[in-house]
Amino acid sequence: MPGRLGRGRPFWWHGKFKGCGYKITAGRDAIIEVLSKADKHLSAEDIYLKVHSVYPGVGLTTVYRTLEILVNVGLVYKFDFGDGRARYELSQDEEGEDHHHHLICKKCNRVIDYSDFIEEEAELLNKTEKGLSKKYNFEITGHLIQFYGLCEKCANRK
Repeated sequence: MPGRLGRGRPFWWHGKFKGCGYKITAGRDAIIEVLSKADKHLSAEDIYLKVHSVYPGVGLTTVYRTLEILVNVGLVYKFDFGDGRARYELSQDEEGEDHHHHLICKKCNRVIDYSDFIEEEAELLNKTEKGLSKKYNFEITGHLIQFYGLCEKCANRK
């Protein structure tokens, strides 16, 4: 049965979600669907507006609560790009994990996803993570790389 937001139900995440003891609801389904169709990093308010227009019974509190659960089970990443609003994106999709990093413009807040040099970064990060884990007896489970600066438009406006 197609989802009410236009696409088929994204069953790929149900197993992980149920495996952590959570129920699948229409609202949660809609939140995942909105995130899977997003072409940018969405705030909770952005997600709420899209979901609420189709499911009026889903409130902003439900969106925040669901996003926190999705972050905790590893299905969604939560970002702080320095603009005072948390942003969210799926950590994986039907094909698996989508590993990339971010370039953030400090002037216009533009966020650029990039996956160039990931293999080179992985080699350096693996070495760094092993060293840090050993030195501090700390189990590293992931990392986040964000570079801050000026995008081409903002740099040319100087």
